[in-house]
Amino acid sequence: MKTDMTCIVCPNGCALHVEQNGSGITVDGNLCARGKDFAVAEITAPMRTICSTVRTLFKEVPVLPVRVSSDIPKGKIFDVMREINKITVAEKISTGEAVIKNVCNLGVDVIATSNMLCEVQLGANYEQTV
Repeated sequence: MKTDMTCIVCPNGCALHVEQNGSGITVDGNLCARGKDFAVAEITAPMRTICSTVRTLFKEVPVLPVRVSSDIPKGKIFDVMREINKITVAEKISTGEAVIKNVCNLGVDVIATSNMLCEVQLGANYEQTV
């Protein structure tokens, strides 16, 4: 099987030509060893990151930005997004705190990427709609 891809590891953006056969995987077009590592990983076990937002109960900050704490398997993106979309944050949390621990049993947390809830003076009356 032959595949062409663009390496995204460094600014070079090498055009990689990847061939997978019985003897292994060969990669051409990479200017550095990282390009080969990227191509092999992308063919054998592609991983991705997710950045998104979750709802909050606070009118002053209706959404909070989040991301996964580490890359996840590409095939699990929609499963993780379903879990993210279920969440509504009801307390002040800061950057790096887990919003969802061990999401989808992947050993990865969904974490807050902003201190917005801690920095804004939140009113005592927050939305009760969940």
